[in-house]
Amino acid sequence: MTAPDTLARPPGADAAPAVVSPSAAPRRPGVAARAVAALSSTPGHLRTALAVALVGAVVVGLLGFQAGRAQDAALDAARTGSERLVLLQDVRTDLVTADATATNAFLVGGLEPVDQREEYDARVASAARNLARLAQTGDAGDVAVLGSVGAQITRYTGLVEQARANNRQGFPVGSAYLGTASTVMSEEILPPLTDLVAAESGRVDARFDATGTALRLVAACLLGLVLLLGVQVWLARRTHRVLNTGLVTATAVVLVAGIVGTALLASVRGTADDVRAGPYTTATSVAAAETQANVARSGAGLGLIQRGSGADVEPEVQSALDSARDHLADAGTEAAGRLTDDLDAWADAHAAVRELDDAGRWDDAVAAATDASDDPTSSTATFATFMADADTAVSSNAGQVGDELLSAGTRAEVAAWLLLAAGAVAALASWRGVHRRLEEYR
Repeated sequence: MTAPDTLARPPGADAAPAVVSPSAAPRRPGVAARAVAALSSTPGHLRTALAVALVGAVVVGLLGFQAGRAQDAALDAARTGSERLVLLQDVRTDLVTADATATNAFLVGGLEPVDQREEYDARVASAARNLARLAQTGDAGDVAVLGSVGAQITRYTGLVEQARANNRQGFPVGSAYLGTASTVMSEEILPPLTDLVAAESGRVDARFDATGTALRLVAACLLGLVLLLGVQVWLARRTHRVLNTGLVTATAVVLVAGIVGTALLASVRGTADDVRAGPYTTATSVAAAETQANVARSGAGLGLIQRGSGADVEPEVQSALDSARDHLADAGTEAAGRLTDDLDAWADAHAAVRELDDAGRWDDAVAAATDASDDPTSSTATFATFMADADTAVSSNAGQVGDELLSAGTRAEVAAWLLLAAGAVAALASWRGVHRRLEEYR
């Protein structure tokens, strides 16, 4: 007997269940696709507009702040550098004045006049103090040069003391010591100081120039204003609303702060230019004229000390005088005109001394050169007048440079914080304005 037939199964009942290919399963959109989809919607467009507005506000705040701070830093560096430059020139002037004073006192013979000895000591001491101050703030290269100059000053003063000791005893070798001392001054001390003055002058000029480059950063702030206006125009077209309070507020804040900030920074630049062309140039030019005038006076004294050598030294004296007049011409102020008259008065007195010496009247020439009477036309009196007026001009103008640059720096600082605050307010106002539109889609 055969086994009973199995129940009939529908066709395909024994077939394995179909396996769905993974490639046929629906895929979930990727992150990039979802981001594109989100941004392509109206809320996405609004978020993009908000981001653009915030970028515009941040550009205004950060670049404006950077502009103001950069200008303030340049002004501070120019003020510090100008103070250092005047101090370097003071050192140079003190030293050549001390040398000229020692030379003139040597002509008297024996014990030099007390007032001239005191002036010599005061000038040397002032130069030493200022050298120490400069060394505290200079870089390694400057400090090394200043140290070398200090060592040569010690050598110079030692030679002057030897010259004085021999002169008091009437020994002719004293003039040789004094000549050597003047050579040390002219060849070992003044040249490195002059190089330092030139280097510092170049640095100060660069710092003054930097006060103008800050204004270029303000131009970049216009980008922020353009972005804010662009977002406002797009939003008005998109929502059919003419104004968005938040964006209008942000734009107004940026516009007003930009105008005020730019005006402040422009005024600061104008002040820097005025200071550079005015008191800064006057102070540095008059200080340089003082140096050259004392070089001329020292040479005139050496010409008398070394009998018969006055005519040989005279070209150097006249060259130094011409250089002093050129520096005074560069100063370009009424004070410079008065100082030129003072210097010309001494030049006339010196010419009279040279006439006496050239005529063989050496004793009369020395008497005229060392005349300490109250005669305002004497060589001593005219030079003292020049130096007093020059010292006053340098100190007053140098003080004016510091005061005006400090005041300008304060304005630059105000502009920096004003623009930073404006950027922050504009960012907040932009966020509030666009966020309200986003709330409408929730």
